[in-house]
Amino acid sequence: MKTVIIGAGSAFGRRLSIDILSRPPLSGTEIGLCDIDPERLEVVRAFVDAAIAHNKAPGRVTASTERRDLLAGADFVVIAVSIGGPAYYDKPYEDEMGIPIKYGINQTIGDTVGPGGIMRALRTAPALREMVRDINELCPGALIINYTNPMAMLTWVLNEWAEGPVIGLCHGVQGTSKELAHLIGAPYEETDHWVAGINHMAWFLRFTHNRQDAYPRLREAMADPAKYKTDPIRFEMMRHFGYFCTESSRHTAEYVPYFRGDGLGVADIKAFSERVRKNRQSWFEDMGVARSKANSLELIRSHEYASGIMEAMMTGEVMRFNGNVMNEGPGGLIDNLPPDCCVEVPCLTDAGGIHPCRVGSLPPQCAALCRTNVNVQELTVRAILDRDREAGFQAMLLDPLTSSTLSLSKAREMFEEMWAAETHLLGYYEKSCPSS
Repeated sequence: MKTVIIGAGSAFGRRLSIDILSRPPLSGTEIGLCDIDPERLEVVRAFVDAAIAHNKAPGRVTASTERRDLLAGADFVVIAVSIGGPAYYDKPYEDEMGIPIKYGINQTIGDTVGPGGIMRALRTAPALREMVRDINELCPGALIINYTNPMAMLTWVLNEWAEGPVIGLCHGVQGTSKELAHLIGAPYEETDHWVAGINHMAWFLRFTHNRQDAYPRLREAMADPAKYKTDPIRFEMMRHFGYFCTESSRHTAEYVPYFRGDGLGVADIKAFSERVRKNRQSWFEDMGVARSKANSLELIRSHEYASGIMEAMMTGEVMRFNGNVMNEGPGGLIDNLPPDCCVEVPCLTDAGGIHPCRVGSLPPQCAALCRTNVNVQELTVRAILDRDREAGFQAMLLDPLTSSTLSLSKAREMFEEMWAAETHLLGYYEKSCPSS
C-alpha cells in the first residue's frame, strides 16, 4: 500500500503517519510525505522515520517537495494544505479575519463560510486543481482524502475535477460524540449516534446510551449552569432547534446570525493567531491525541478516520464513519438538501470502496439552517468552476453573518478590500488566464 500526504508539514503529516503505522493490516506501507517547505518536511520525515525505528514497524518513508516525485502508484492521496500562508496566523488569514472586523463582522474561526471561508476557498481551489491534474495522470484510481477547509466547498470542487473517488474528512463527529458522552456521564463505548447534515453543521439525529434515547439527559445537562457554560451556543441551538450540532460553539457562532451581537464565541484574532503560532500541539487534541503525547514516538492512534478507511479498503473489514460526499444517487442521500451539494453523512467502507448511507430527510428546521450555508457554498463553487469573481461576491452577500450586518454597498466595499489584499493569490480568476 502507498499513501501520499500533500501538506505533510501540517499536523496531519505526523498524526496520520502514526495512525497508519499503528494498524498491523497496513504493515509494510509506503508513506510519501510532500510539503513545499523543506525544513518542515524534514522535521516530519525525521519524526516518522524515528517512530518506525523506535517501534520496529515495517514501513518506509519517502519525502519530496515535488508531489510528482511521489504520486505514481499511490492508493491514497491525503490533501491537508494551506495555500498562501499558515492556516491560522499571519497573512492571508489575518486579513480574512481583520478586514471583516473593520466592517463589524466578528468571525470566530473564518475557515468554513463567512467572508474568511469564502476567500480561503477562492485562494485554495486553484492549487487543488493542479494537484488533481497530477493525481489524474499519475494515480487516477487513488482515493483522494481531503482534510483542507473549507471542507464542503473544496470537497465539492474536488469531485468535479477528480477522475477517481473523493472523500472529505473532519473530526467534528468524533469529538462531539465524546463530549456528549461526557456530558451525560456515560462511557463512550456504551453510546451510539447517527449524524447527518453538512460539514460543521451536521446534526445528532440520534444519540443513545445502551440503545436508549439520551437526549433527555442532554437536556438535563443543559439545565446545569456549569455544563451549559462549556458549550453555550450549541446548547442554545439545541434548545431552540431541537438537535445538537457537530461543531463547537466558537465555530457555530459564525454559521448563523443569532450570536453576532451577544459576544458569545467572539475571539480576538491577534490573540488567537498568536496562541496557534506558539502552541501547534493543541491541534493534536482536535485529532483525539493528548497534547502531552503529541511528540511521542509510540504508535498512539488518534480518532481520525483516514487510517481506518485505508484498513477497511485493504482488508474488506467494514467500517462506519461520517464523511463528506456529494448528495447524489436516486433521490439523493438527504432528501431536503439540494441534489448536487456536498453533505456529511454516515458511510460504510470495505474492499469495494466507500458506500454513503441514505439518510432521508433531515428535520425541516435543521435542513433550513443547512441550506443557508449551502447557498454560500454553491455560489463559491460556481465562482471557482467558472472563474467568476462576481459569483464570489454574491456568495458573500448570502453569508449569514454578512447579510445580517452589512448593506449591499458596504458588503461590496469589504469584498473589494479583501480581494485587493489577496490579489496575488487570485490570478486564476483573471479572464486572461488560460483555461487549460
